[in-house]
Amino acid sequence: MTVERTNDYLLSLLNELRNLPQETEWVEFKHNNAEPEEIGEYLSALANSATLLGKVTAWLVWGVDNNSHAVIGTTFDPTHAKIGNEELESWLLRSLAPKINFRFHTMIMDEMPVVLLEISAAFRHPVQFKGTEFMRIGSYKKRLKDFPEKERELWRVFDQTPFEREIAAENVSADDVLRLLDYPGYFDLLNLPLPEGRANILAALAADELIIAEEAGKWNISNLGAILFAKKLTDFRTLKRKAVRVILYKGESRVQTIREQEGTKGYATGFEGLIGFVTNLLPSNEVIGQAFRKEVPMFPELAIRELVANAVIHQDFYATGTAPMIELFSNRMEITNPGLPLVKTDRFLDSPPKSRNEALASFMRRIGVCEERGSGVDKVVAETELYQLPAPLFESTDEHTRVILFAHRELKDMDINDRIRASYLHACLRYVQRNFMTNTTLRERFGIDTKNSAMASRIIKETLSAGLIRCHDETVGNKARKYLPWWA
Repeated sequence: MTVERTNDYLLSLLNELRNLPQETEWVEFKHNNAEPEEIGEYLSALANSATLLGKVTAWLVWGVDNNSHAVIGTTFDPTHAKIGNEELESWLLRSLAPKINFRFHTMIMDEMPVVLLEISAAFRHPVQFKGTEFMRIGSYKKRLKDFPEKERELWRVFDQTPFEREIAAENVSADDVLRLLDYPGYFDLLNLPLPEGRANILAALAADELIIAEEAGKWNISNLGAILFAKKLTDFRTLKRKAVRVILYKGESRVQTIREQEGTKGYATGFEGLIGFVTNLLPSNEVIGQAFRKEVPMFPELAIRELVANAVIHQDFYATGTAPMIELFSNRMEITNPGLPLVKTDRFLDSPPKSRNEALASFMRRIGVCEERGSGVDKVVAETELYQLPAPLFESTDEHTRVILFAHRELKDMDINDRIRASYLHACLRYVQRNFMTNTTLRERFGIDTKNSAMASRIIKETLSAGLIRCHDETVGNKARKYLPWWA
């Protein structure tokens, strides 16, 4: 998608489409034919064909003659079109799978009404309308299943194009590249001097595939460039819903919202500000030491950084209408990202990280936002142990991955699930440190006094019964036994 569709831009674009020698597989001209079923089938066909031809956008145009491409006007008005009591746009969106971005534009050209339907190219899967996939073959709309060679070719395109390499803004000028992207932030984060001259700046951005050169001095801004360095994510229509949301609630439920804010900048340039904003919203806990009291943050900042970085890096960008979210309650913090985890939640700590977005993850590692060697979950668990907090909870829903950090709670106030989860993650942490969990290390983790070692033994027994740890050598006495995660 290009950035902003002004009336002048749309008039210029319409002239370009009319100057095409004939209808193409990504452009269709109509007069007044606006049957909803027909529009839905064209949405599918044009979106799929655009992907196959490497186009970011396809167009369905009313008010232009199919043969001469002369402007003839149209009686079609999408703003008032309905199917029953449902608006046309809503009905179309409901009938498409997967959901794609499309938008109607109405305009006047040569004193006659013209309507343009802007259609984003298909991503990840062919677009279906009411369960059927369509494709343009020449200037004809056909069922994709009737052309298996085209279907195979389309799937090859999906397999070869990760989200980061797709285009966020197409055919923009060099001036617009520098207006839309925070290029000084790019050089600052990489500790590089700002080059002299626009050409050198553009060359550096292109070398990292943040922008891609087009003909006649124009550029495409990749999703990678926009999601990392957008001055305003809302400038990129397909990415504006990917901004991180932060919500502060009153109490322990979602009943009353105190504050809500959505990020505006790209993830790279906005990361430090996001972490600062979140930590400033958090209350402090009073800790009583041996000789004094001191205030400490409710959650360790390092843990917050690692978990927020993981949420933005490992999200499923193709999930529509959802974005990473940080929710703050009086007793916990929940960090949620779109997409199911690629690693089982009980193996987050030890498994090598897998990412849907390798280019994004690689760049965030380069600027020091996340770990090069792993997911950083070991740091999160280590920090919660240092602060003697309940263990974090890693879980997945039908469409999301969520991590929950809990505020300080005395051991006597933890339930059996809290104790077992902490014991298991402690065993995992010890294992990745090439060591074992013992009664002594678990006592230290929970702050249990030596004389109360039986309490640690009881937690170990609970964790063994849950099948989450195993004894390393059962021939030694109970107090000297060492324990491993169940999978070790």
